[in-house]
Amino acid sequence: MRKLKFSRSLVISVLALSLTAAVALASSLNSGSTRSSNPVPDPVFDPQATAGTQKAVFAGGCFWGMEGVFEHLKGVSEVKTGYAGGDAATATYEQVSAGSTDHAEAVEVTYDPTKISYGELLKIYFFVAHDPTELNRQGPDVGEQYRSEIFFTDEQQKQVAEAYMHQLAEAKSFDEPIVTQMTPLDRFYDAEAYHQDFIKRNPLKPYVVIHDMPQIRQLEAQFPEMYQ
Repeated sequence: MRKLKFSRSLVISVLALSLTAAVALASSLNSGSTRSSNPVPDPVFDPQATAGTQKAVFAGGCFWGMEGVFEHLKGVSEVKTGYAGGDAATATYEQVSAGSTDHAEAVEVTYDPTKISYGELLKIYFFVAHDPTELNRQGPDVGEQYRSEIFFTDEQQKQVAEAYMHQLAEAKSFDEPIVTQMTPLDRFYDAEAYHQDFIKRNPLKPYVVIHDMPQIRQLEAQFPEMYQ
């Protein structure tokens, strides 16, 4: 039988076209979001914080995508994937992904409040990073470990988050009720090293291409002034 030979450039081109098609398909599937056609509101209550870096912890589905979105925000200096809501003994990917702990997959965002406010982080969290109307799931990932939850670190973060959620409900920003929980942060546990900067190190992984890259593209298109 005659062997067919393909050049490396042809193979790369075919792969690139396949990935582009996958991203386009994912974007069209994601267009079924529960967000209404109303404009995205800025937080009305968002007091200016003092200088110096601060941290915010959010959960909302697989932490790879959450990390990828927040890493692309101006004013954010570091994002770590990890676990929040449970104890140290169960803060491992094997246990958390099995759904047998109190943890949620989460991200810890280190940011400069003089460049981006906590309220602005919340806006991206609600309108880009995940769907706050999905209960104990995000897209293909199902279980309490993928729940929508804000882990506030102080009273001011709690007040800003409560005010913004009330604002979104009043504005009917989503066609379905927001199910995001709010919990005081006890401790954030870093995820294993191979989960850190996952999208940067695995840009061609099918899950990343289909589920995470569309969110990053959405951030760039919808909030270009905040994108880096």
